[in-house]
Amino acid sequence: MAEFIGTFLLVFFGVGSAVAARVEGGVVVVALAFGFVMLALVYTIGQLSGSHVNPAVTLGVLLSGKISPIGAVAYWIAQFAGAALASFLLWVLVRWGGVTDQTGVLGANGYGTHINVGGAILLETVLTFLFVLVVLVVGKRSTDLSGFAGLAIGLALGVANLVGIALTGAAVNPARAFGPAIFSGWHAVGQLWVFIIFPLLGGVLAALVAPLVEHGSGVTKIGTPRPAGR
Repeated sequence: MAEFIGTFLLVFFGVGSAVAARVEGGVVVVALAFGFVMLALVYTIGQLSGSHVNPAVTLGVLLSGKISPIGAVAYWIAQFAGAALASFLLWVLVRWGGVTDQTGVLGANGYGTHINVGGAILLETVLTFLFVLVVLVVGKRSTDLSGFAGLAIGLALGVANLVGIALTGAAVNPARAFGPAIFSGWHAVGQLWVFIIFPLLGGVLAALVAPLVEHGSGVTKIGTPRPAGR
């Protein structure tokens, strides 16, 4: 339930900011909306579910051995369902609520205008790699996701959106990509595979690199050398 609600809120407010303010507010406003919502969710549901709200994060956690396969599947179902409900409500606002969709596609991700398919594949892989790597490493160091963990995770998502919004819409999250696409027509659905497969690939790469970042620094705390033999 936490993952369902969390993903719903992430998509409703993040994609909603693009729908309502992409033109008037610009890239920075949308990126901040995604980052701030993610930050709030980490502190709100982090201790309940880890605040994945992203199938790529859940895949990275699964490969890290921190969740069971059954648990991961349950998370994925909740995440896609939450994103679909949020996108449906945004569609209702545009269709019957008098809201002007400033993206023209209900905030769906896509390529072809400012970037080609190869560029979109590379971009989504790298952006998701950054985000999932931060989640895995910060989550390992702050098991209760307290302190500055939420700030780091929110900033990572905000930065990813700053880079990617003008190019692909910055999926960085298969569920976020799925929800708007199914209410945006066949063109968005036809491109959806890029925004599902390659964020997941970014999550896999992050899971492979995270142990190197966690254990390869040679220190246990900033300025504190690791004791010999450890």
